[in-house]
Amino acid sequence: MMLLVGVIEARNLRATDLNGSSDPYVRLQLGKHRFKTKVVKKSLNPSWGEDFSFRVEDLKEELIVSVMDEDKYFNDDFVGQLKVPVSQVFDAENKSLGTVWYTLQPKNKKSKNRDCGEILLTISLSQNISFIDQASSCNGDQAPHMVKCEDLTIESPSTSFSGPLESPSPMGTEEAASAKEEKSLLDQAQTLLDQAQNFAGWLAQFFVKNGETASPTTSGGLALSESPETPRPEVYENKSEEQSSSDTFEEAMRSMESKDQGSEIPSNLPGGILVDQSYVVAPPDLNSLLFSPDSNFTKSLAELQGTTELQQGPWIFENGGESLKREVTYIKAASKLIKAVKATEDQKYLKADGKVFAVFVSVSTPDVMYGSTFKVELLYCITHGPELPSGEQCSRLIISWRMNFLQSTMMKGMIEGGARQGLKDSFVQFSELLSKNVKPVDLKDLGSNKEQVLGSLQVEPESDWKLATRYFVNFTVVSTIFMGLYVLTHILLAKPSTIQGLEFVGLDLPDSIGEVIVCGILVLQGERVLELIAHFMLARVQKGSDHGVKAQGDGWLLTVALIEGTNLAAVDSSGFSDPYVVFTCNGKTRTSSIKFQKTDPQWNEIFEFDAMDEPPSMLDVEVYDFDGPFDEAISLGHAEINFVKTNLSDLADVWIPLQGKLAQACQSKLHLRIFLNNTRGSNVVKEYITKMEKEVGKKINLRSPQTNSAFQKLFGLPSEEFLINDFTCHLKRKMPLQSTVAYVQGRLFLSARIIGFHTNLFGHKTKFFFLWEDIEGIQVLPPVFSSMGSPIIIITLRQGRGMDARHGAKTQDEEGRLKFHFQSFVSFNVAHRTIMALWKARSLSPEQKVQIIEEESGSKSFQSEESGSFLGLEDVSMSEIYSSVLSIPTDFFMELFSGGYLERKVVEKVGCLNYSYTPWELEKADVHQRQFCYKFDKRISQYTGEVTGTQQRSPLSDRNGWVIEEVMALHGVPLGDYYNLHVRYHVEELPLRSNVCNVQVFFGIAWLKSTRHQKRIAKNILSNLQDRLKVMFSVAEKEFIQGK
Repeated sequence: MMLLVGVIEARNLRATDLNGSSDPYVRLQLGKHRFKTKVVKKSLNPSWGEDFSFRVEDLKEELIVSVMDEDKYFNDDFVGQLKVPVSQVFDAENKSLGTVWYTLQPKNKKSKNRDCGEILLTISLSQNISFIDQASSCNGDQAPHMVKCEDLTIESPSTSFSGPLESPSPMGTEEAASAKEEKSLLDQAQTLLDQAQNFAGWLAQFFVKNGETASPTTSGGLALSESPETPRPEVYENKSEEQSSSDTFEEAMRSMESKDQGSEIPSNLPGGILVDQSYVVAPPDLNSLLFSPDSNFTKSLAELQGTTELQQGPWIFENGGESLKREVTYIKAASKLIKAVKATEDQKYLKADGKVFAVFVSVSTPDVMYGSTFKVELLYCITHGPELPSGEQCSRLIISWRMNFLQSTMMKGMIEGGARQGLKDSFVQFSELLSKNVKPVDLKDLGSNKEQVLGSLQVEPESDWKLATRYFVNFTVVSTIFMGLYVLTHILLAKPSTIQGLEFVGLDLPDSIGEVIVCGILVLQGERVLELIAHFMLARVQKGSDHGVKAQGDGWLLTVALIEGTNLAAVDSSGFSDPYVVFTCNGKTRTSSIKFQKTDPQWNEIFEFDAMDEPPSMLDVEVYDFDGPFDEAISLGHAEINFVKTNLSDLADVWIPLQGKLAQACQSKLHLRIFLNNTRGSNVVKEYITKMEKEVGKKINLRSPQTNSAFQKLFGLPSEEFLINDFTCHLKRKMPLQSTVAYVQGRLFLSARIIGFHTNLFGHKTKFFFLWEDIEGIQVLPPVFSSMGSPIIIITLRQGRGMDARHGAKTQDEEGRLKFHFQSFVSFNVAHRTIMALWKARSLSPEQKVQIIEEESGSKSFQSEESGSFLGLEDVSMSEIYSSVLSIPTDFFMELFSGGYLERKVVEKVGCLNYSYTPWELEKADVHQRQFCYKFDKRISQYTGEVTGTQQRSPLSDRNGWVIEEVMALHGVPLGDYYNLHVRYHVEELPLRSNVCNVQVFFGIAWLKSTRHQKRIAKNILSNLQDRLKVMFSVAEKEFIQGK
């Protein structure tokens, strides 16, 4: 009897490292047998997708599952564990616990960290014992992916995928039944002897060189065949008959469709996308073309690629008809570097509901060098494509891949790089052949008349009666009305009570505990009903501030249509949320309306971004629950749309899955329609290049359409990307096998959105690119002998960015930032100036943002040129929010605004990030002024918005203190453009007391636009500001005491 355990993923694990993350892996133990999974670096929500099997010797044993954190220099840290008795699995229905989330427990009950996270496991028992399982007992200990018996090494049938765990099929011609007490020792010995003979026959067949091939293997294990003199094909045929292999492919698809329970579409594998194309064909027809045994497509592809001895096994139902598998074997054609090798594909349907088809393929090539240490895994996903104006059905095919290393090897990087390039070349031929069989969708066919598509978006009118029904027909309101009517009826029927106790005329007190309880319930119910009424009124009048606002200017116009959301997290006590969406692109934001008390909101709102000189790279999408602009709001999820790696046609109608703990737990999604149009044609490219010429100081030639097309094809870029310049240089990168570095000559390509490198020397290709927004800093080192007299440009990416290009990086620091070294430029000055100009155009410093805001504000400037005082300050109602006598002198208090050590420590303490300021400048007599800028820390505001402001400093009339006036504007915060914040600090020395000052702080809000949320916003801002002032002055006092 075998215990089958599938370790799929975990979530919300406890962070054990100082960086707030962990390197988790799972350790499993049953009796003396121990397995462990691979290590997932820097993740609290890791995904393993590995399967293991244990021999069960005693039903009283317990499966111990421990999640550990790998530590390179010390003992691994314990995260959490759980124990599952084998008897519990044995007693379960079908001897399976299914796929279940288990809560991890600490080591002991006294542990302070009780919340250890959860792990998703699939646990079941199998009565079938294969011969290899018995052979493994010769060696005592088992490895998770290999089974050893003396000098014989055979790969285990376990796969590494996050799908449901499957029971292995028998691997010999005789099935070894589970040991029974009544079975005699002689019977057991005879069984082992027969199986050993069969295994020896299989070995003989494997090494026979008479041109005959072994019979196909089932996906559950090796099918044993006899020598040519005593063929036994009936073994495979009988097994096929038991598993209904006589069914046709179409019948198998219909059977899979009837058994589908609405499972999620598998996500793309992390290795990358090999094919992403839409075709004018229905999804079932495309599925049949690719995987039907009667299709000639696979044979045609084999002939095109030089593949020989292609053998396609029949599709077989296994595991009680829950999974559909087949095996395909062939010999890959020889190349310049690798001889012809045999490959085996295990194909398995993960989903087939008639509309969506997902096939997982595991490819093994054991005959190549290190072939037993890895498998190449592919995922074919066929879904409905975009709607065509002709009304024809359309399918979208996405093929993704990853490497599954069964053993650790020093050649991991080289193997992965070689496999990546080989797969890309192979699937180029695949796409070309497929395009000859079915028509690919042309972007022009989508005709996606933006006005026509967006014109169909109309907010469905909803009557007041429907709104009232939604909000008020619930238990709270009905029970409150019933109780109110009941009490009112009682008052009408009851006689006036006599005055007793402490009562007097006009004051009637409760006469019992029951009356007190009833009164309390009525008050609470009434309060809740009033809150519902407030939400109802807001839901009727709330409208998005940016919906329908037309874009201005010519250039690249981005239009986003927000259709709806589904399964948004409910964070309110009512079981709902108040969601709204913030879109950010190139530093500009658009905010949707707030949908009150909904988890599946319908927006149908359209947002347009003003014209941009260059095409945008990223669109950030954030979903929030509204409850004021500060820490009371909660992020419901976020998403990032990369325009460089996504076809615009796919964005015309797309569901975006949201990321984040709440979003992933609820599987939240947003329905968007995104359009990116160039209104100036080729002129926008010419104007952008002209602007870059001024920055670089050298003429930049406009590239031909053929050159741009080749550039786009080289890096797989969309058609709107255009090449600006390219330079010959050397890339200094670390070799994957050892600690030495290598110098690779190639070309560095620069465009408006990416920086890419490509080389192809002696058939060895190196290619990668990353976005300008991914760059954190650029450093220039002086020339050395190895750089041939040319300075070295070091580009450092932001943490976690550009991981697709990590094979070209020289180093990766402890924080996960990649560093790329480019040197030996033919024209270093031109290359350096071009790189810096393009980078600055995409990422501005806080000081530059302050300057731009000041230049664009015009008449809305915070300062008057005539008087030097703040405009509108006299019109703002200022109220005192803080007053105290501080035990510090006035001069020390002014250090809070001097830009020195005390100011920086205070702003860091109150949660201000990237704080920057300009020097104090004399504006007029005794009046100094400066600008400042910072971002919110997430613990202060969920929106991580930005604050820009101006400060004025002037002495009091009697020179006995100071007045600091401050005006701030909030950016990237919901409704932040509706108001400005005004703060005045009044500090004065106390003449009778030394080292003491009196501080008063006044606060006001200047409303630029009217909104019904003014009270809520003012309340949240005031509360946050008061807490901030307390922290500021507390830190100042402590620093003064310590400095004495």
